[in-house]
Amino acid sequence: MKNLDTRIVVITGGSKGIGRSVAYKFAEEKARIILAHNDADDSASQETLDNLAHKGVEADAHRVDVSSFGAVDLLFKEIFSKFERVDVLINNAGITRDTLLMRMNEEDWDSVLNVNLKGVFNCTRAVVRSMIKERRGRIVNISSVVGQIGNAGQANYSASKAGIIGFTKTAAKELAGRSITVNGVAPGFIDTEMTAVLSEKVKESFLRQIPSGRMGKPEEVAEAVYWLCSDAASYVTGQIIHVNGGMYM
Repeated sequence: MKNLDTRIVVITGGSKGIGRSVAYKFAEEKARIILAHNDADDSASQETLDNLAHKGVEADAHRVDVSSFGAVDLLFKEIFSKFERVDVLINNAGITRDTLLMRMNEEDWDSVLNVNLKGVFNCTRAVVRSMIKERRGRIVNISSVVGQIGNAGQANYSASKAGIIGFTKTAAKELAGRSITVNGVAPGFIDTEMTAVLSEKVKESFLRQIPSGRMGKPEEVAEAVYWLCSDAASYVTGQIIHVNGGMYM
């Protein structure tokens, strides 16, 4: 399969939340979409696939642990075998294991860093050689506002998201000469499944920090991600786009 008019887009954490909204945005151009997720069951990914099918878009979903170098390698070997290339990679997969630093155990730390940061390395490394060969590509890594400002109870999550920023800038410098852009999007307080479990007290505390006075929508993050993958952003690389309602400036 070598249809250069149809972009091959891989989205990790693509079954719901921000990843799902990104998939729907790429559906507008009828891209060929591959969703990677590690949900306990396939209900969310199947719902996303069904909605993409209704939009006339071909899509697949794969359960994969992005923290596993071997599992990611196998996934992308399958993708390259079928499509020969990947045009766009959205590193969106992420988890939280929130607790105060003094209570955080090694497993809480390792699991978050392995999924959120090592997962970005694993997936990016898997596509780089192909993108270099094609001399084109778009990579967008999803960081977070707490990667810039920190957040009590999220030492592991904040560290992982700050690491993504450094990784993004380094990869951008290494790949710019091959017409491959690498950028990040740092969402603020977004209305997703991850924030839905927070108590009203915590939500109110967050809202007091946001000049816009409201939570963001996954679709608003997806717009920034999609723009970075468009021709309009061909001269933009190594940047972190903040989508946070003014929470961090």
